[in-house]
Amino acid sequence: MTTDRWAQWLLTRRDGGSATLRARYASDLAWFRDGVLDRADLKPDDVLLDVGCGTGLIGFGALDRLGPDGRVIFSDVSQDLLDQCRRIADGDERCSFVQAPAEDLAGVADASVDVVTTRSVLIYSDRKATAFAEFFRVLRPGGRLSLFEPINRFARQHRPDDLFGLGGSPVDDLVAKVRNVYRGRTEAAEQPMVDFDERDLMTWAERSGFEAVELDYRAQLDVPAEPISDWDALKRVAPNPLVPTYGEAIAAALTNDERERLDAHMAALTAARTPTRRTTAIAFLRALRP
Repeated sequence: MTTDRWAQWLLTRRDGGSATLRARYASDLAWFRDGVLDRADLKPDDVLLDVGCGTGLIGFGALDRLGPDGRVIFSDVSQDLLDQCRRIADGDERCSFVQAPAEDLAGVADASVDVVTTRSVLIYSDRKATAFAEFFRVLRPGGRLSLFEPINRFARQHRPDDLFGLGGSPVDDLVAKVRNVYRGRTEAAEQPMVDFDERDLMTWAERSGFEAVELDYRAQLDVPAEPISDWDALKRVAPNPLVPTYGEAIAAALTNDERERLDAHMAALTAARTPTRRTTAIAFLRALRP
């Protein structure tokens, strides 16, 4: 049984233990993985350091692209997640494991890797510029950085009160109360998730010494999205590792009568397969160490 919040979220709280949600997220995760690896320009014998490896999405994807002499170093702040990756690796000698945060990769020697990858890791760091400096330090001359980050500031700016992609609805008053739970309890913890945008990523890369910095940015505002397929499962989901599940926030914010009204409305939307609305922004960045 895992105990740290990072492993708990990735293994259960991200999808609420729902196979349906897990399958839905899998296609997005595969797209993120391929976007990072496509931009990494892997060579068969590269040594790749995957920072914030989680359950190994990027690292194991890289192994499929590397040759027999290529290696992947799985790095994460969570020992539980490193243990999970070690189990998946099942003795593959091309894999090694380092417990470290992105801002202090002390277990990785200077100029020792060909590629650094990371996905949705900097959003949890309050020392992002330091992390970029560490990426630069561990890369060999000619090494490549390839990363993906959600730009959460975009949704905070454009749709600060949105929670389930409902738009205007008869339960806006209830959604606002639930949203206030997140604001009241987690705003300080979530600050690193919204304190930057895509321009900051480019600035930190440039100031760290990287060159040939390229950024691909995509934003969506109120784009029709998939309907809620399982409201009970969604209530078991936490939007990120630092916050309560939706169900926990609902229990804290609403009376019994209010919860029944919210459940009834969401059940009706689920039954009618009413599309939600997506407001989000993401960025892929790649750069070279001269």
